[in-house]
Formats: sequence, C-alpha cells, structure tokens
Amino acid sequence: MIDKNETNNLTLIKGLLRETGLIDSKESDIHITALSGDGSSRKFWRIAVGNKSLCLAVAPPSDAEKDLAEAHAARFIGLHLLNHGVRVPEQYGWDLESGLLLFEDLGDCKLHDFVVKAKDKIGFLDKIRPLYGQVVKGLAHMQIRGAEGFDAAWCWDTPCYDKKLMLERESGYFLRAFWKGLLGREEPSGLQEEFVLLAEKAATIPAGFFLHRDFQSRNIMIHREEPCFIDFQGGRPGPLAYDLASLLIDPYVALSDEFQIELLETYLDELERLTEVDRRKFIEEYLLLALHRNLQIVGAFAFLSTERKKVFFSQFIKPALVSLNKLLNCELFLDMRVLRKTASLAVKDIHQKGASF
Repeated sequence: MIDKNETNNLTLIKGLLRETGLIDSKESDIHITALSGDGSSRKFWRIAVGNKSLCLAVAPPSDAEKDLAEAHAARFIGLHLLNHGVRVPEQYGWDLESGLLLFEDLGDCKLHDFVVKAKDKIGFLDKIRPLYGQVVKGLAHMQIRGAEGFDAAWCWDTPCYDKKLMLERESGYFLRAFWKGLLGREEPSGLQEEFVLLAEKAATIPAGFFLHRDFQSRNIMIHREEPCFIDFQGGRPGPLAYDLASLLIDPYVALSDEFQIELLETYLDELERLTEVDRRKFIEEYLLLALHRNLQIVGAFAFLSTERKKVFFSQFIKPALVSLNKLLNCELFLDMRVLRKTASLAVKDIHQKGASF
C-alpha cells in the first residue's frame, strides 16, 4: 500500500527543487533516497541527479504544531548561525506550510565515524587532534557570535536553559527513563533533594550564550576535512560550558581524560580571544554542567533503546555510566551521597543485564 504522507513529501520535494532552480521542469533523472536519522523522528532524504548529490531534504514527522515549530527552528536558527559565520549547512529551499527544508549535503562522515576509524591505527591522537582542535574553536565562535541578535522566539522547545529544564529533562530524565524505566528501581530517598541542589547551583551560571544542547560527535559532520555542525534546531540561550561538556564526555567516542583536559585548554585559549574568561570559575561551571549533561545522556540512551527500540544506543549506556561515576568522584560532588550511591549501583545493574548494555 502506498503511504499517502510519503507520496505528499516526495511531491513537495520535487516541487521545491524546481521552485528553487536546483532542477529544471523537465528533469527526470532524480533519485530520492530515504535516510535514517539517529534518535530523531524527523524524515530525511538525499536528492541526487545521476551520480551528483544535490542536497538533503528534511521534513517534520507530522504536521503537529510542535513538529512544525521544530522545523521552523531549524530554518531560522540555521540562517542566523550562517549569517554569523558558523559552519552549518547551507539552506537551498524552504516550504513554510509543511516545514520541508532543503539543506546542503555534507556527506556521510560524522566525527564519530572518523574517530572510530582512527582508533585502531598508530598515532590515534595525532590523527584526531587537529580535527578536535577545529571543533572546539568553532564551538567557541558559535557560542559567542551565535548569541548576537539571537531571538528566543525561534526556540521550539524551551526559550532558555534553566533550573526547570535541568530537573525535568536531565536529572529527571535519568530518573524516569533509566533508573525507573530501564532498571525498574524505586526512587532513592533524598535523591530529588540532591538534584534540586545541583540545579540551583547550575542555574547561577551566566546563560546568555548560544547553546546547541546536543553538541556531540554524531552531530558534527566532516566535509572536505572541515567540521560542520548539524542538529542545531534545539538551540537556545544557555551557559558556555554545557556544549563543551557534551563534546568531551561524549560516550560515542570515550575520549581519554588527558585528551579531554587538553581540549578544554584549547577551547579556553580560543574563548579568551572572544571574551573575558575566569578559568578557575569556568572549571567549576564545567563540572556542574557536565554532570547534568551526563544524567541527560543516560536517560536519553535508555529511552531510545527501550521506548523507541533503537538498540544501537544501548551499547553506550555503560560508558555513559562510567563517565557519570568519574564526575561524581570530583571533590565538588562528594556531598552528593545519594546520587553517588545511585550511580554506583547503576553500573552493577547494567553489568548484570548483559553484554547488550
């Protein structure tokens, strides 16, 4: 049976291609190939004429108000970042009513793919160091320049990163999707109180910068030896250290502690060229935000692997928990006794669940 929504999408794509002049009205050798989208529900297609790729088409999963709002965010935040010199995909066409967007095709090589291919080779760090250097420098530029003239009305999810988001989408996500959902455990007494204390501390961090909020190796494409940032539609005003933490503690690549420290220093050197930085204060902010991001990661992987049946993500739960426990051993978190015990028990539970986790 033909999917009417799919037929409509393909008709829209062809019409937009002609409208934008990417193909002429008589073009017949068009190849439209559906692509998967990691954890996203959005729909993706690669459009080619003969052997030449023209662009990618991205459409919301439905015409629901929230899905269309996300598509609009991709359009307007993307244009904003382009106008401020951030390396994100060029945009070739846009259909306001459906939310369909035509993006530059950046190929198939994610930063994650590049790291995985390099891991078994001699001189691993020497191979990835220049690329990661470009990434952290580009991140600093995006955070500072992307905040200039940013309109929170473009945000489809929440207008800023704040205490409420931390408690609902990060520590709360960990508790719901992972601790209760995946492990089937009861909420530990005192855990919520510790989550509130952590969120209150993190909420005092200045949050007037551009925050990508999912800045990790599968959202960074390598195109012609240059890193390009994608999936920025969840962007909003937020603190500096969050996106850096997302990149450095990323379980997909599990960078060594030593290399994480090196990249943090490279990032801070670049940041100092753009704005004033108190390095000591930044490190404390980084740890607080890294902890929140780590809780979010564990919750997301649990949700994607169980609720959405995307088993690819289950293999990263264990390294995410290892990272969480490392963070909780920092002096800053020694008073978080309930959370530290919870995270330690989580590793044991996942280990008992077997190799898939």
